[in-house]
Amino acid sequence: MIWLRSTLYALFLAVTVVPFALLSIVALAFPLKWRYRITLGWPRLGIWGARVIAGIRWQVKGWENLPDGPAILLSKHQSAWETMYLIGHMPRNMCFVYKRELHKVPFFGWGLAGLRMIAIDRAKGSEAFEQVVRQSQRCLDEGRWPILFPEGTRTRPGQETRYKSGGARLACRTGVPVIPIAVNSGVCWPRNSFLKHPGLITVSIGPAIPPDGLSAEELNEKVQDWIETEVRAMNPELYAR
Repeated sequence: MIWLRSTLYALFLAVTVVPFALLSIVALAFPLKWRYRITLGWPRLGIWGARVIAGIRWQVKGWENLPDGPAILLSKHQSAWETMYLIGHMPRNMCFVYKRELHKVPFFGWGLAGLRMIAIDRAKGSEAFEQVVRQSQRCLDEGRWPILFPEGTRTRPGQETRYKSGGARLACRTGVPVIPIAVNSGVCWPRNSFLKHPGLITVSIGPAIPPDGLSAEELNEKVQDWIETEVRAMNPELYAR
């Protein structure tokens, strides 16, 4: 049944992405807020399809910790599920950090470019972070929330890697509080796996951590401690060692 449901879900994503890609191109003629609403329709549909077809449900803890003001979200990254969930279900428009080369991908890249998120040129080296700061400040001024995955890549449940300090450095430069987010999505949607396992994903939103009086390293450590403590509480059996 897992193979069958995973296959049906993969077909569902493949069939629905084409019309939404075309809609995203058409939406380039609209104001940004409408381009965003139209484009995020597909990740919202993807999360719905994961629940209905693959049996992947979710629950949210700490929704009240989301502020009514500027914030930078730093999230645990275990699968593609949270990239779709966070952009489609947060109360404010999100701005992902990604490499500018994605703009060259037909349809997908063109629609992505139209969302005016945070596209960086990695060939610029240290200047790339200054690009992140400038574009993140623009997003914050527009009332949007930058979101980063401090692990830098997806990690398997039970695995821990040292968090990169880019998100914490960004918070210190902009003076904006960090919202840590823990997820255990990799249990249902394993990294680099075709199979999707039915189950319950928990999204846990932590209290804001202001950068006041903290170095980037200290802030980054607080974020990592909170997130890693939370994911261990979600699945203690995976961290028994």
